[in-house]
Amino acid sequence: MDSTFHTVGYDAFAKLDLRVGIIRAVKRHENADKLYIVQIEVGEQTLQTVTSLVPYYQADELMNRQVVVLCNLEPVTMRGELSECMLLCAETVDGEESVLLTPERPIASGVRIV
Repeated sequence: MDSTFHTVGYDAFAKLDLRVGIIRAVKRHENADKLYIVQIEVGEQTLQTVTSLVPYYQADELMNRQVVVLCNLEPVTMRGELSECMLLCAETVDGEESVLLTPERPIASGVRIV
């Protein structure tokens, strides 16, 4: 594992819009074995992401879970589905484990992470 940290200035970090979200809908992607299409409530809006969490979580385990979301990631189309944000996870180097980052205790959807 590379133990070298790559530094960024505070201005670069401040451009990341990290917020608390709540997963409101999860469905398997019809054309990909490892992908879910997930709807995440972030304050007053709902964002969609395509995420490779199928090997790590059952769909019902994700429902109504508070998560950490990168909201201002440039949208892309993955396997024909729009992905507007990114769920943040801690993942082992070998990919055997991936764990969603969640707030320590419940807090309102849309709250900014600083």
